[in-house]
Amino acid sequence: MHLHFFHKKVKDRNYGSINREVIRKLKKDPLAIFSITIIGLFTTIAILGYTITPDKTPFSNQQYLEIAAQKPLFKVDFLRYWEKNQKKEKTNFFKTLLFGRKNSYSSLPISSFTIRNDSLIAEVFSPNKDDEKEYFFLDLRKNDYRIKKQTYILGTDSYGRDMLSQLMIGTRVSLSVGIISIFISLIIGISLGAIAAYYGKWVDNLIMWLINVVWSIPTILLVIAITFALGKGFWQVFLAVGLTMWVDVARMTRGQILSLKEKEFVEAGKALGFKDSRIIIRHILPNIVGAISVITASNFATAILQEAGLSFLGIGVQPPMPSWGGMIKENYGYIILDSPYMAIIPGLAIMLLVTAFILLGSSLRKAMDVKD
Repeated sequence: MHLHFFHKKVKDRNYGSINREVIRKLKKDPLAIFSITIIGLFTTIAILGYTITPDKTPFSNQQYLEIAAQKPLFKVDFLRYWEKNQKKEKTNFFKTLLFGRKNSYSSLPISSFTIRNDSLIAEVFSPNKDDEKEYFFLDLRKNDYRIKKQTYILGTDSYGRDMLSQLMIGTRVSLSVGIISIFISLIIGISLGAIAAYYGKWVDNLIMWLINVVWSIPTILLVIAITFALGKGFWQVFLAVGLTMWVDVARMTRGQILSLKEKEFVEAGKALGFKDSRIIIRHILPNIVGAISVITASNFATAILQEAGLSFLGIGVQPPMPSWGGMIKENYGYIILDSPYMAIIPGLAIMLLVTAFILLGSSLRKAMDVKD
């Protein structure tokens, strides 16, 4: 009973009280507040997804070549038309939230329109006024219609898609890659690091040999190699990034546990006959949560950069799924033309989110006084 009480006392002092102190320091740190606000904003956009995007079609991939590469705040009238008595498909809210919904109407950007008898005659929009005018005829006896003005806040890309919608849905990709790849790296890294440090001897030597081998390979080359092996795609990027980020976690976990495994509360757990797995999971790991949080924030920023780099190279997330790196790839040619914002805007989004995670990691490090 005495040993058990002693163990609980040490655990509570090293874990619970530290967490409260860390939260208190973070609330007073303006950089921490700024980074948490930015991360919270992007997370909210990613969660709400298609419910707040101007283009609610799957992947926000509605293309209008007539309005390609238009400037921010571009406005245009759209002719929306559908067959009379056409039944509208019912859309489930959660399905729309996750995957968007297809338009139940056809639409066309127009410059002007007139109605003659039972026909609507619309002049198709053309960015070049010198081009020959093109007209569209709609039979009003068979179709209903509606004219709606639409504003493209960030303009359109080279395919006439809404840049703002693409940017907002691309947030999901960056955050998803970060979350899932970090989850994979934590499972592998913490498991191997804890086993190596706790058991030592030949187990430690074997795991450290594996860590050093993976550590010696340049990260981007390893990611590219894994991507080629697994194939191109959404889920493949998660695995490729996650399988290259566990080394830092394993090294940190090993170092932290080496300094803790000789503490009195670990010896108390052994004396009470606790299993090794219980001592590691329930009593040692909670005391290194702070250090794990710091490296997780740093690795989250790295994961976002790696995903963007892979998508830019064409071996990451594949079209039509929007990705910030893919948006830069599609529009980087416009940097030397008159529309550099088409590549700069997604680049700024990457920079802002990565900076937020780096600042959060730095704030956590200061709050917990974690030293290298």
